Amino acid sequence: MTVAGEAEVTGKFTLEDLLKPRPLEERIYRLRCVEGWSMVIPWVGFPLADLIKRLEPQASAKFVEFTTLLDPSRMPGQRYPVLQWPYIEGLRMDEAMNPLTLMVVGLYGETLPNQNGAPIRLVIPWKYGFKGIKSIVRIRFTDKQPRGSWEVAQAREYGFYANVNPNVDHPRWSQATERRLGEFRRRKTEMFNGYSAQVASLYTGMDLRKNY
Repeated sequence: MTVAGEAEVTGKFTLEDLLKPRPLEERIYRLRCVEGWSMVIPWVGFPLADLIKRLEPQASAKFVEFTTLLDPSRMPGQRYPVLQWPYIEGLRMDEAMNPLTLMVVGLYGETLPNQNGAPIRLVIPWKYGFKGIKSIVRIRFTDKQPRGSWEVAQAREYGFYANVNPNVDHPRWSQATERRLGEFRRRKTEMFNGYSAQVASLYTGMDLRKNY
């Protein structure tokens, strides 16, 4: 993984470099897809905040941008112009530093499979799943808000924040309910995917309809 931008510690790091200083932990998080389905997943990883502290971002760094691997030979979907490749996502610094934000290397007690974002991916449980970028190969600290791949493709439908919000519908469907995989009946979607107590303060005073 390459670390670049406005930080004191930059350069290239192996996965072992990233994992050595910290123990891994299992966390069971809800996952809510923007398309209206949900799951409950036991992830294995470490807090992104721990890594950021080690990289010593400068005071000017207000955002963290993530880039996924670009390799159409192993990721054949990248051969098609559905999005501008490689996939990019970003977080505001306080979101990245929130204790819930997790860098993930496993799930269900096993090493992370390729289709789930091996070798390392991001999980932010109060946001829609497309924010959880997979197969990360680059982290960049920046003073400018990154534009995620889905935001570039269709900004009206996929905003930068992507917080789970049952009161703000997707332009083509309601977000008030969701279908938990394995269940027949739809259930009500919770604000911030049920993590309001831990994250609502990050957005105090913000218009969440405008900042969707």
